[in-house]
Amino acid sequence: MFDAIRRDVRVVLERDPAARSALEVAFCYPGVHALTFHRLAHGLWRRGFGTVARFVSHVGRFLTGIEIHPAAVLGPGLFIDHGMGVVIGETAEVGANVTLLQGVTLGGTSLKREKRHPTLGNNVVVGAGAAVIGAIRIGDNSRIGAGSVVVRDVPANCVVVGVPGRITYKDGQRVGGLDFDQTDLPDPVAKALEQLVERIRALEADLESLRKRTEEDRS
Repeated sequence: MFDAIRRDVRVVLERDPAARSALEVAFCYPGVHALTFHRLAHGLWRRGFGTVARFVSHVGRFLTGIEIHPAAVLGPGLFIDHGMGVVIGETAEVGANVTLLQGVTLGGTSLKREKRHPTLGNNVVVGAGAAVIGAIRIGDNSRIGAGSVVVRDVPANCVVVGVPGRITYKDGQRVGGLDFDQTDLPDPVAKALEQLVERIRALEADLESLRKRTEEDRS
């Protein structure tokens, strides 16, 4: 347990430029606290103490603002930044070195007791307010833009933005390492609007040319 806590603190120091010391991280980062509560709740859940595990999870949610079901499987190196409003469902699986920003939801779509929450690969970054819904898989090294809603599988090394989430970048920029740039994500909607505006301008120019030609023919 203490080794895991030390690793959690080290991860925050590596990824958050606002972190000044290990002591600050240990006492002031709710993401670290939430992971500690989850390890205790997950251990109780695996031993069959379901109600006690849920209660521990509930206490952790009350103290941190982060809700993690005790059955969820979380890999090493998970960093929950700020954390308020993060929800991780029962059958969610999170790989190694994943980063979740505030307001992220790893939610389910089925009412049956089956795999109904997403699986995140290694080195995945999920932006603030994003929702990854259903028993889908997010491939290694992919980024989910802030506010996106992802309902389909995402291959490795992709960037996903929009509602519903669309893959806008794949295999071209990075393979490995962590990229926290949430401001330079491509926007397919804006690009489509720009293309429509250009098309309208071209049609207006053609219409003006046709109008002038008609007036000249009449004269």
